[in-house]
Amino acid sequence: MTHPSNADIQKLAQWDTPTICNALEVVCPDRRGYGYTVDPFVCFDPSLGSMVGRARTAKLRACQPQAGGYKGLQDRIGWYEYVAEADGPTIVVIEDIDPKPGVGAFWGEVHTHVHGGLGALGVITNGAFRDIPDNKPGFQLLGGSVCPSHAFVHLTAYNIPVIVNGMEVNPNDIIHADQHGAIVVPEDMVCELPGGVEFMIRKEAVILDAAKKPGFNIDVLKAAIKNQGEIH
Repeated sequence: MTHPSNADIQKLAQWDTPTICNALEVVCPDRRGYGYTVDPFVCFDPSLGSMVGRARTAKLRACQPQAGGYKGLQDRIGWYEYVAEADGPTIVVIEDIDPKPGVGAFWGEVHTHVHGGLGALGVITNGAFRDIPDNKPGFQLLGGSVCPSHAFVHLTAYNIPVIVNGMEVNPNDIIHADQHGAIVVPEDMVCELPGGVEFMIRKEAVILDAAKKPGFNIDVLKAAIKNQGEIH
């Protein structure tokens, strides 16, 4: 299997996530229909654009106290070390396993600054976030909801497979995400995707150029789509 460099991975950040999904359909047709989020998120800052990084995974709960009582931030040192040890940018992917996710927010002013300082670009979670005016600038949050309280929020496990909004993620998976959602990028497809992107852009340009010109009509459309194949 090809192991892409950090530079190869970060090259994908120049495109939005729908474009990456389109390109992945070209270079890896078997991946069509799965591997991405299917439920909507609350996006902290849509202007931040795309983020690409290695997944740092965990599960949490907030609706009931931590077994043995709350132990403070010291109890999370192992988690912080796990986030910090990555060789390159990371994206935290946390599954809220409460019966009703979002009872308490793990993400806010403290954790966005801490995780951002440890190399994380942002978080993807079905759980909640808060402290909107005070979160770390440039740190993206894609969350299931916004909540004012942290309740009894605590991590239950980390460095394990998780499922967030329909997307299955394993530790160290490559994640591409923006305001639209997120997708897992297969390791061996990273270096193939730029070619897939360029192919899709060339195909779409024929339709878009025609549609944007004066005099566009059904006959012009039929001529433009002839031999173009599938375009979305």
